[in-house]
Amino acid sequence: MRAVVQRVTSASVVVDGEVVGAIDEPGLLVYLGVTHGDGPDEIAWTARKIWGLRILREEQSASDVDAPVLVVSQFTLYGDARKGRRPTWEAAAPGPVSEPAYDAVCDELERLGAPVARGRFGADMRVSSVNDGPFTVLLEK
Repeated sequence: MRAVVQRVTSASVVVDGEVVGAIDEPGLLVYLGVTHGDGPDEIAWTARKIWGLRILREEQSASDVDAPVLVVSQFTLYGDARKGRRPTWEAAAPGPVSEPAYDAVCDELERLGAPVARGRFGADMRVSSVNDGPFTVLLEK
């Protein structure tokens, strides 16, 4: 499982002209990729790490200040462009595997106390964000 975590002052996801997920205060925007074999251990670790990561201002974590988290599914995090000019997506788990894992990470974040907003799995999304810093971290389990 891979997660690109960005510190933002606001972020939103629009699908077909409709805002489906948004945070309008300082928090985290998370792009989440799932690979084959990701299971409960990776889900729990990723959610705990996102919620506890001390990357907000004054070295605080989202859990310290109940900061919102917008989670967007992103299979392209497992793109491989080492050969040729077209990436392959072989390392990305297929939708029937990755969608439940994406939902489980969001659910686990909520169980930990995070206010979670979501993108729409598999949709053509327009993601807008105001990066704070900018500050971006790659997590991988």
